[in-house]
Amino acid sequence: MTATKDKFFKPERMSAGEKARATDDTARHIIESEATARGKKTEKLRALRLEREAAEGLTAEPSPKAKKSAKKATTTR
Repeated sequence: MTATKDKFFKPERMSAGEKARATDDTARHIIESEATARGKKTEKLRALRLEREAAEGLTAEPSPKAKKSAKKATTTR
């Protein structure tokens, strides 16, 4: 196969539909890989949290909430 100027400088043009499909496929692949990575990270963090809670002997009891203090009534002239 000989190297000609036409082969290097005149690439075939893609139709608008082909460009849209290529862009769509690429975007879907990126989104899917990000979702997979996010899922793995979530599972890893959940496992570490559960491990830490088990080591500290924590239970699922909610902490008591601080009571709000009553505001003093101010008088106006």
